[in-house]
Amino acid sequence: MKTTEREQAHAALVHAAEIVREYGPFKGADKIHGVTHDGQRVWAATGPALVAFDPATGEMERTLDCGGDAGTAFDGKHLYQIAEARIDKIDPSTGKVLHSIPAPGHGSDSGLAWAEGSLWVGQYRERKIHQIDPDTGEVKRTIESNRFVTGVTWVDGELWHGTWEGEHSDIRRIDPGSGAVLERLEMPAGTAVSGLESDGAGLFYAGGGTSGKVRAIRRPHKAATSNGASR
Repeated sequence: MKTTEREQAHAALVHAAEIVREYGPFKGADKIHGVTHDGQRVWAATGPALVAFDPATGEMERTLDCGGDAGTAFDGKHLYQIAEARIDKIDPSTGKVLHSIPAPGHGSDSGLAWAEGSLWVGQYRERKIHQIDPDTGEVKRTIESNRFVTGVTWVDGELWHGTWEGEHSDIRRIDPGSGAVLERLEMPAGTAVSGLESDGAGLFYAGGGTSGKVRAIRRPHKAATSNGASR
């Protein structure tokens, strides 16, 4: 039996999101869509381009002329970027698109993450996250959420995603089997979450939508072992 949203929210651990730093807006960019982390830099999709900045200094280091209107991911070697109804595999050294697959939402996709050899794609209004084959786009499994899904990230075996409905956003950890909400980080009123990625340590990087900003947010200490994928 599925729990109701009220029951899930009551059971979830709830914290105020701790925003530790803001970056941007960046020159020539008034929106942030996808966000990812390559181990050194944070990459952000701004629509007409992908920009990379040093999270220690905030200085922009790279700009790639690659369209991106939704999620961004990094597999350890390549970038993946949702552009319209497709997902592009990109060489980060040149910006060349190496391969493209159809996006499962056919243009209504949101977040994007890489974990255990798969891409994980958010479906905004459908409130779903799909695990897909990065070579073919075949959907392997689907996880249902109870909020509009924006950015998606896996870290330490935990699945987190951003939400954005009206003036309210949060970052939530969900059970990868049932979709039940386990933990929520509530963003300040009017502060949106578009893209989302973990640095693999103590921070999330969250796109700020139309603010043009990326925000570093403290990730709570892992409370218990979770089953699921890992980066």
